[in-house]
Amino acid sequence: MELINSLKSLAEKINQLKDKINTEESTKHAFVLPFINVLGYDTYNPTEVMPEFTADIGLKKGEKVDYAIFQNGKPILIIECKHWEENLNSHNSQLFRYFHTTHSRFALLTNGIEYRFFTDLDVANKMDEKPFLEFDITRLKENTVNEIAKFHKSNFDEEKIVDNASSLKYTKEIKKLIHEELKAPTEPLVRLFASQIYSGRLTERVIDEFQDLVQKAFSQTISDNVNDRLNAAINKEAEKQQLETNSDIEEESKIITTEEELDGFRIVVAILRRRIDVGRIVHRDTQSYFGILLDNNNRKPLCRLHLNGGKKYLGLFDENKKEAKQYLQSIDDIYQFEEQLLTTVNYYEKE
Repeated sequence: MELINSLKSLAEKINQLKDKINTEESTKHAFVLPFINVLGYDTYNPTEVMPEFTADIGLKKGEKVDYAIFQNGKPILIIECKHWEENLNSHNSQLFRYFHTTHSRFALLTNGIEYRFFTDLDVANKMDEKPFLEFDITRLKENTVNEIAKFHKSNFDEEKIVDNASSLKYTKEIKKLIHEELKAPTEPLVRLFASQIYSGRLTERVIDEFQDLVQKAFSQTISDNVNDRLNAAINKEAEKQQLETNSDIEEESKIITTEEELDGFRIVVAILRRRIDVGRIVHRDTQSYFGILLDNNNRKPLCRLHLNGGKKYLGLFDENKKEAKQYLQSIDDIYQFEEQLLTTVNYYEKE
C-alpha cells in the first residue's frame, strides 16, 4: 500500500512539472531519482546508487551509464535516462552495449515517465531486444505495481525476478498479438475457426466472409464478458444490500415490546405530564432495555426500564447522564421515584 501511494504521488508530481522540465539532467533529478528513492535505495549513498557508472567497452574508454544500483557491492540494475519527451525506441542499442560490461542482470531504460526493464532471457549476458516489464508511471495498474515491488530494496531477489521475467515477457507479447487479432483477424486465425465450422471448401471468398464474422464474434464475446462481470458486480452489491436489510429486519424482529413495558411508560408519562407536554415523552424499545426519551432525542434520556430479566429495574439519570439502576418489586414502584424523574427533566430544561 505504501509503494502504490508513493508511486501515485510521484505520478502526480510528474504531471504537474513535466512542462517545466527542459533538459535530460532535470528529468533525472525531478523524475528518475525520486523513482529510485521510492524503490528504497538511498540516492545520496554512492555505494547504493552510483551516478555516471563506468561501462567501458573494449578499447573504448570513458563510457558511462547514468546510474547503477548496487547490492552487496555488485551492480544489480543499470539505468539509462533520457529527456521525458524523447522516444525510447532509438536508445536500446546504447543500453545494450553497457549491459554486457557491467555484469548486471537487469537494465532500465527510462525517460522518467515510460519505464522499460530488460534482462538476458534469450542469450546469457546479452540484453534482450524486448523488455520484460514496461509501463507508463502516470497510468499504473495494480498488477504492474506488484511487479515494480519486486525491485524494491527490501524485496529484491535476482533469481525470482529472472524466473518471473520470462512469464511477463511472453505474456506481454501474447496480449499484443491478441490485441492485433481483435482489430484485424489474420488469415491463419480465420482459417482455423472457419475450418472447424464450415463444411465446404475454404475459398478466398469464404475466408473474406469469415474474417468479418470472426471479428464480430470476438467483439461480441468481449462485450458479453464485460456485461457479465458488470452484472455480477451489480448483483453482488444488491445481495449485500439485501443481506444488510434482512439483518436489520431480523434485528428489529428480536425486539418485543411487552404490555408491562407500556404500563411502565404510562406511569412515567403520568408523573411527568405535570411538568412537560405529553407529546414530548417518547419511548424507544431495544433488545437491552425499554428507553424513555425527551423530544425523541437519544441525548435526552429520561429513564430506562429493565424488565426482561429475572429482576426489574428502573434506570435513572443524573446531570452527567450517568445511569443508576433502582430495584423494582413491581412496576408500580416507579411512582416512588417521582422526584428523581422530575429532576431529570429539569436538567434538560436548563440546557
